[in-house]
Amino acid sequence: MPIKTLEDLFIHELSDIYSAEKQMSKALPRLSRASTNPDLAAAFDTHLEETQGQIERIDKVVEVLGIRLKRIKCAAMEGLVEEGKEVIESVEKGPVRDAALIGGAQKVEHYEIASYGTIAALAKELGYKEALPLLLETLAEEKATDEKLTLLAKAGQKAKAVEPA
Repeated sequence: MPIKTLEDLFIHELSDIYSAEKQMSKALPRLSRASTNPDLAAAFDTHLEETQGQIERIDKVVEVLGIRLKRIKCAAMEGLVEEGKEVIESVEKGPVRDAALIGGAQKVEHYEIASYGTIAALAKELGYKEALPLLLETLAEEKATDEKLTLLAKAGQKAKAVEPA
């Protein structure tokens, strides 16, 4: 279906992020197992729970608006998930891998923040008053997760700085 209207774009973007969230729900347990930092593993586990709630919120948006999502695969998330697999396979388990996993996770969060920001703006423009709070709630969660990852990265850098040479 070609994208000709803002509503078409909204449905396309919502379908894309739905696919992205589904892909992340499968990748997060792998990321948790691959990390050595217990705080990072816990952050991945917590974000898995949030991601499942975000998927449920998208289902609610679909329901309140009476729309149907397209069956598409988010190519951007597919690439980011693949990057995560490459890190796990090519970087030895330890603080360097953890730093790489945090960086990869932040790429994911930034993609999701951009996506939900766009979708929320479209929902506002289209007058989707019931859907907008659901989308903004997810956007806030994604921003909070990004901030948590930043704090984990900084904590890891400080720990490396005080290690004996």
